[in-house]
Amino acid sequence: MQHHELWQAVLGEIELQISKPNFLTWMKHSQLIEKKEESGVALVGLPNNFAKEWVKNRYHKIILGSLRNFDSSIKNVTYAVVHQNTAPIKEVVSASDKKHDDSPNTPLPLELKIDPKSNLNPKYDLSSFIVGSSNELAYAAIQAVIKDVGKKYNPLFVYGGVGLGKTHLLQAAGNEISHIYKRSVSVLYVTSEKFLNDVVSSIRNKRMEDMKKKYRDVDVLIIDDIQFIGGKATTEQEFFHTFNALYEHNKQIILSSDRAPSAIPTLEERLRSRFEGGMIVDIAYPDYEMRLAILKTKIQNQRVIMDEKTIEYIASKVQRNIRELEGVLNKVVFYTQYKDSLIDQKKLDEIINETTHVSSRNITAQEVIKSVADFFEVPVNDLINRSRKKEIVEPRQIAMYLLRDMLKLSYPHIGEKLGKRDHTTVIHACEKISKDIMQNSPLNQKIILIKERLFKT
Repeated sequence: MQHHELWQAVLGEIELQISKPNFLTWMKHSQLIEKKEESGVALVGLPNNFAKEWVKNRYHKIILGSLRNFDSSIKNVTYAVVHQNTAPIKEVVSASDKKHDDSPNTPLPLELKIDPKSNLNPKYDLSSFIVGSSNELAYAAIQAVIKDVGKKYNPLFVYGGVGLGKTHLLQAAGNEISHIYKRSVSVLYVTSEKFLNDVVSSIRNKRMEDMKKKYRDVDVLIIDDIQFIGGKATTEQEFFHTFNALYEHNKQIILSSDRAPSAIPTLEERLRSRFEGGMIVDIAYPDYEMRLAILKTKIQNQRVIMDEKTIEYIASKVQRNIRELEGVLNKVVFYTQYKDSLIDQKKLDEIINETTHVSSRNITAQEVIKSVADFFEVPVNDLINRSRKKEIVEPRQIAMYLLRDMLKLSYPHIGEKLGKRDHTTVIHACEKISKDIMQNSPLNQKIILIKERLFKT
């Protein structure tokens, strides 16, 4: 059996043993480089150093077992970094080494330009999207949509907090669809702000038919941050008709939001119903292992060398979103390579605090209550008075929880501020929210988003 045939058979067996997102992320681009008959050692190639370490540590037993199932002469497996169709490389080249490489044969990087027709940025691709427990369902749903455009998971609604990779995933899906189907499938990516501006401009210039043609003649419509059309009646109406026109012709619709459809209070009920009729998946906040994986991949891509303890420290401290994680990493690289400065613990903490907007000021109870009211788009007075409206129950309980969790106020004090309620009511609310956030991802997302608002004000 040839190396390629053997490895394809092995991959077929491995695919049945690990999750599909993990298989696509770590094993899809692997290859069997050589098999030494005399020693029985197989050499497996991976596209970068981090992938090599990850596969070796996580999947070595599975790989060895699968190889032996097809070739009993194999006794062990080793791993190496290979670029596609090239020989293995031994080490990562640091940025400082690259600066002195004046070879005239070094190719210049191609300029990545946004496609004016689709609005897609080619820098976003699925191979650079790190998959972990927090986003593997969203990734798997995107893969299913790409495989069966317009027929499965339509619409696909992806929601999650700021900086968790929603835009990356949506744009990567658009790029992948364009690459696979070429001209047979047209893709359009826009933000909800762009859609809103197009509606306003079309009304002002009396060109609504042109806008309808632009949005309804595509095969795949991707709209980012759809929550911002809520409460804008004309825009919602136009999107509703656009949605129906696409859906009725089996055109794919992919949407993103910072919250689930049920948590967008100003959204028209008929639109909410359309969104909930498809597939809704969330991207949660990355755990420590995933943050570490993201950092190591970005370090590998930048071809820089960084102390392992520094990487682990950044991963442990920057917990809110991937954008902040990347921001901290870029600043650390800048200080060490371009300012030629050593990063001590004090400087590292300073960079993390600056980048993550950790506020040193004292947040007041009034600010917490207003932030909750603004998030749910309810009057502050309804929270602090004895209103019994059904839509006020959850916001008031969250406000109680945050006043206790963030400001450490006493239960009687919280009850006094929120409708002069008995302290036992406050205890019940705090315990309920504290318990529910462990099992209810949408609720957890809401609370983190409210905290982010407070930190950035």
